[in-house]
Amino acid sequence: MEEVDRELIRAEEDAQHHSSPTTTERVPRRGSHEVERVMTASSISTSSSEGARARGNTGGLSRVPTSGDLERNPTELSRINTARSQHTATVGRGLKSRESRKPLPNFGAGKPFPPLLPNMEDFVVEFDGPDDPYHAQNWPFKKKLLTSAILGYTTTTSAFASSIFSAATPFVALEFNVSQEVGILGVSLFVLGFATGPTLWAPLSELKGRRLPLVIATFGFSVFSVACATAKDIQTLLICRFFAGFFGACPLAVVAAVFSDIYNNATRGIAITIFSMAVSTGPLLAPFIGGYISTSYLGWRWTMYIASIMGWLAFALDLLLLDETYPPVVLIEKAAELRRRTKNWGIHARQEEIEIDFKELIQKNFTRPMRLLFGEPIVTLLSIYMAFIYGLLYLFLTAYPFVFQGVHHFNPGESGMAFFGMVIGQLIAGIIILLMQPAYQRKLAANNGVPIPEWRLPIVIAGGVSFTGGIFWFGWSGYRADVHWIVPAASGILTGFGLAAIFLQSLNYLVDAYLVFAASAIAGNTFLRSLCGAGFPLFASYMFNGMGIEWASTLLGCVAAVLVPIPIIFYLYGHKIRAKSKFAPTLLGNMPGVAASNSSDDTAVDGDGVVDHAAASNVPKTNADTEKA
Repeated sequence: MEEVDRELIRAEEDAQHHSSPTTTERVPRRGSHEVERVMTASSISTSSSEGARARGNTGGLSRVPTSGDLERNPTELSRINTARSQHTATVGRGLKSRESRKPLPNFGAGKPFPPLLPNMEDFVVEFDGPDDPYHAQNWPFKKKLLTSAILGYTTTTSAFASSIFSAATPFVALEFNVSQEVGILGVSLFVLGFATGPTLWAPLSELKGRRLPLVIATFGFSVFSVACATAKDIQTLLICRFFAGFFGACPLAVVAAVFSDIYNNATRGIAITIFSMAVSTGPLLAPFIGGYISTSYLGWRWTMYIASIMGWLAFALDLLLLDETYPPVVLIEKAAELRRRTKNWGIHARQEEIEIDFKELIQKNFTRPMRLLFGEPIVTLLSIYMAFIYGLLYLFLTAYPFVFQGVHHFNPGESGMAFFGMVIGQLIAGIIILLMQPAYQRKLAANNGVPIPEWRLPIVIAGGVSFTGGIFWFGWSGYRADVHWIVPAASGILTGFGLAAIFLQSLNYLVDAYLVFAASAIAGNTFLRSLCGAGFPLFASYMFNGMGIEWASTLLGCVAAVLVPIPIIFYLYGHKIRAKSKFAPTLLGNMPGVAASNSSDDTAVDGDGVVDHAAASNVPKTNADTEKA
């Protein structure tokens, strides 16, 4: 592993040595809902957001005046160490990365340099206990609900715009006198923007907070959507669709992290699952709306006007009603207020020590995700599987019209309503995953709170079988006009269920398996599947025209069947593969067979079953640990 990766791991070990209370009194075991872990990025963020606190002269926790009380408060200890973890994992947090060989400039006006602050750590602002109103998890429930609704709408707008254009492609091709494949580029380039956008938005959200990227991105998305609606030629349209996707990728990369900021471990899993369902169903709700608009007197341009209107509304809501939730940036605002009112200019937040370093930016947001994508078997194979599934999601935007318009002679609006079968299947999968949470929590409790990543995979296996069956069902019931249209439409229940089950739990598996490098693993995964999502629609027409609906679906179904064993292999042998990995940490208790006997009673686990290193670093040492040391 490269130096940045080794430094991250050393920092985590350092945190475990410095953050544990030294008293012999044992802190009572706490439930996972008591540990307020704040993640720095979602399933689709592109920089590693879980680490450990920064190394250096931190002086343990001595800078906190109420350290005696805090040692008895695991929630506040977790927040302090999580803030340090976020600082350590953020691009540019090490001042040594910007060392200069230039001579130091004079202080000016003949003044000597002032003396250094007596102890810089005494001037670093922290949260004031677990009930600090500045912390987003202490917001009133109504404010959390309003924030969730605004961000849910913003994300749905982005996903909705990705596919509403699919119904307009025949009309675009006709107006600009190009082939339909060129028209389909309007969908593909938008999804390609989804692949490249997080490389900017994710690190920006960790440097400047969540609100600024969301406001900028919704503004950019709205501007380029208007540009699409008024495009005078195909080149302008396609370029603007790409940039609309680039800006539209921000909510997909940042909103899940906002939910991690504002919800505690007891409710975060449910919130993010519902958010993920909104993201996956959004592209399937748009085609029927786009179909009816394109065939009406409004014309295809109004599909883009609708997207832009939704975007401007999201921009207004985010600008006027959205408050900052990212704890390190909240502390910057708190420090600014304290400086202004106390005139003590040494007061600052740790996030203000960060300097942006381009080399480190490339390392964290491109090099490491690519090394994980092509060097880790778990990430490689799961990414291939998910990329194929994601590609088929957008391929269906082309395949469904072949069946429902070509065979059953629906108009574009009626054809788009056939996607509701897939929407129903996805909702069923989401409900089942939510209903499985109590059983999952019981397994965690039986294993002393330590998760085994492979617990996520049974529903992925079931989803793979369901998805494969749905493709065969669609192809062999959709190519004949004498088979009622409801039969191929109902196949979407199986494909939708499989798509959601595979996506939700595969991403959770990557998070559980890679922990501190989970964001990089998901970034590599997102890059590959977005490329497939962009490419698959381009050959769909040729494949279905050349092979026929039934044989094209058979080919896709066979590929899906070949990929089904991937989660089965990881379910059986994943723990052995993780043991050989340079990036997947092998923690006591997360390996089958040794979990219950080796895990600590005080392991800190969040509501989704992810080991919380920042919280775990606060667990007091046991007698056994002391003897080992």
